[in-house]
Amino acid sequence: MATAGTDNGDGHVAARRAFDETKAGVKGLVDGGATTIPSFFYHPKPRFIPPPPPPHLSVPIIDFSLPRTSILPAVVSAARNWGFFQLINHSIPLPILSRALSSARSFHELPAAERSRYYSREYGGGVSYISNVDLYSSSAASWRDTLQIMMGPTPPDQEKIPAVCRQELNAWDTAARGLARQLMGMLAEGMGVEEDRLEKMTCLNTRVLACHYYPPCPEPEATAGLVNHSDPGVLTLLLQDDIGGLQIKKEGEDGEFWWIDVKPVEGTVVVNVGDLLQMISNDKYKSVDHRVLANSHKEARVSVAMFLNPDRRRESDLYGPLPELLSNENPAHYRNFTMPEFMKTFFSRQLDSKCLLDHFRIQTDDTK
Repeated sequence: MATAGTDNGDGHVAARRAFDETKAGVKGLVDGGATTIPSFFYHPKPRFIPPPPPPHLSVPIIDFSLPRTSILPAVVSAARNWGFFQLINHSIPLPILSRALSSARSFHELPAAERSRYYSREYGGGVSYISNVDLYSSSAASWRDTLQIMMGPTPPDQEKIPAVCRQELNAWDTAARGLARQLMGMLAEGMGVEEDRLEKMTCLNTRVLACHYYPPCPEPEATAGLVNHSDPGVLTLLLQDDIGGLQIKKEGEDGEFWWIDVKPVEGTVVVNVGDLLQMISNDKYKSVDHRVLANSHKEARVSVAMFLNPDRRRESDLYGPLPELLSNENPAHYRNFTMPEFMKTFFSRQLDSKCLLDHFRIQTDDTK
């Protein structure tokens, strides 16, 4: 990870360091009455703005109360064609979802002096409060703060989790892990392998909670809440409040693309495929780019994401396309790699870089 001494060429290292050292995040700027954003938050204007999406395009919503024989093909189709979907009528009690979101908000809206005690770019006891994980390496910062908690494979020091959200986030972790197990079983079946194949690969074991807070922005058109990126891991489960702003990139058959809103629906869990699952599935499932717009509303936006990854990190533990999927007709699209190499590659890039999948892709005449 880049450090405070990294010069990213934009002349704002000192300003970023001064911002970081306040330990108050973007919320501190808002509380201080900011009417403009600091210069290092300005993002270049896009060279191309795609047209509005056709009205028939919307992120799939899957009713998890239907028979499994109906749910499974819907999940597989959504993971293959969209990389994103929303679950309704799932098994998680709705109060667990609402309490997780409200407790995350409560943490970020604590007085700055209380929040700052958790501010760190290191996982102290598995817990870190931070603004922009790539603050010193990105070309421009984004308008959000984050509380990160490493929930597994080693449980965090419970006393290090802020009391205002400790019970609620632990409840969400337990419930989400059960839902993720069901989803991974269906996704494994959709690949034609045993239902517990991904679980045996420990894909449920490493779990990171990211509680994002997007304060109202005085210049929302000039910056981003979260830049265009894809998630590096296996699977992401996300809770979002009713503010909105999350968009996914949907590509058409002729190379065109649109930004599609993931419209908030009360009680839903948003699910998306990560880069690692795309590689494990040999491109059967799709990890898609997504972003969060800077918040133009008067109230802060809050989301709670769970990122799931394997925990086998030895040099002898190799990842890549499942051998069961490969044949002369379906050769491997990616080379094998270790998790240490995978994570090193991820942290060596900017968040909005698209090089992770390409880094491990086997070059052929069609991909050169």
